[in-house]
Amino acid sequence: MSKFPGGLFFNYNIGQIHSLINDKAISYVDILNEYTQRSKKIDAKYHLWASFDQKDIIKQFQDNVLPTPKKSNISGIPVAVKDIFNTKSLPTQMGSPIWENFMAGNDARVVHNLKEAGAIIAGKSVTAEFAVHKLNETLNPHDVKLTPGTSSSGSAVSVATGVCPIAIGSQTAGSIVRPASFTGIYGFKPTYGLIPRTGMLKTTDTLDSIGFFTIHFDDLKRVFDVVRVRGKNYPLSNAPLSDFKRQNKSNSRPWKIAFIKTYTWDYAEEYAKESLGQFINKLSNVADINVTEFNLPNEFERIHNLHSLIYKKALSYYFSKEYKTFDKMSDVMRNLIEEGVKILPQDYNSAINEQNHLINSMDQILKNYDVLISLSTAGVAPMREIQETIDPSLIWNSLHLPTVAVPVFQKNNIPFGLQVCARKYNDYLLLNFLNYIKEKHLIPKRMNPTINKIFI
Repeated sequence: MSKFPGGLFFNYNIGQIHSLINDKAISYVDILNEYTQRSKKIDAKYHLWASFDQKDIIKQFQDNVLPTPKKSNISGIPVAVKDIFNTKSLPTQMGSPIWENFMAGNDARVVHNLKEAGAIIAGKSVTAEFAVHKLNETLNPHDVKLTPGTSSSGSAVSVATGVCPIAIGSQTAGSIVRPASFTGIYGFKPTYGLIPRTGMLKTTDTLDSIGFFTIHFDDLKRVFDVVRVRGKNYPLSNAPLSDFKRQNKSNSRPWKIAFIKTYTWDYAEEYAKESLGQFINKLSNVADINVTEFNLPNEFERIHNLHSLIYKKALSYYFSKEYKTFDKMSDVMRNLIEEGVKILPQDYNSAINEQNHLINSMDQILKNYDVLISLSTAGVAPMREIQETIDPSLIWNSLHLPTVAVPVFQKNNIPFGLQVCARKYNDYLLLNFLNYIKEKHLIPKRMNPTINKIFI
């Protein structure tokens, strides 16, 4: 039985946990016990882990924080890692029986950075086959009949159930934003390329991005500070990523917000449209915020088609060897590869050029705004058999924007999210804006406590 009513990670963000440790109110052993007890209970019910080794976890605690902790933002904190990232001590199976029990022998860069900061790799979370579309075994804790999202679902559910306060995922279409929306947590997909992709499964060069999930808003910046690239070797990200406080005494103009429906608006549920409309009205009533509804030019309506073409062609290239193992590959994956083989190289190159054009066009548009706002998903999670929903997350991912899924909305105690984006490399500006409206009580400090009570 947990010694923390309601769960340690639900009740306290990482900074507060470290303060409790410094005050000797709790110990790292308490964190270890809380994690292992909840992990076993939740995994048995909702199927989080592709691989889990309690001896390895205990050894990490002994090496990293017992008896002398590393002093960092996330020291001693358990982090779930999507099973597409290499890990030295755990298999990297990528949701496929073809790679069952494969040991990569190294850590992905993001895993290395987490471990260097003293984080505990809690386990490898369940993903879809090669992080694509095939339904996996992870269940949505709000209603097991509903999908928990796409390929990062194991990571999202590990956070939503309070097993870990942080989980690493990836997004090629909407696999950070969608599971965060469907499980009622925060999901952050930074600007494309700001978290290095070395040592992870590659599906699509111009679309794959790394992100993460948290219970508490305040943990987003804390984790981002650890895992992002930095320094003179990364000039494109290093200069604009200064921690710009736009809202201060010397620069007091109102925040400029674009409300963008996109061509996906027609696919959204009416209750989702109404919820977002009510949120926009509240936002517009804040004195320091100007909200403008903006319609994207018609050329952006091709993004879903471009994404499909780029995605299928890339899958046919990167998984050509696995494709030969017919009996161990799903029909879903095999069909995508076969469609990709038929796509001509010149059509793929043309799609990449068009994607780059739209990225540059969006960058120019966002010179006029601090952030843009849309829905995360079309509504609450659909039934498990319905894996894909048509929503803006694919658009913003294809345009390389930093985006945060915010657990604002619910229908009948089932969550769905707000999505807030910013211009490329304005990740800290995005977080600063969200912090500003959090202080105005427009977004929650953590996932909705009336929802997470079902896990206590």
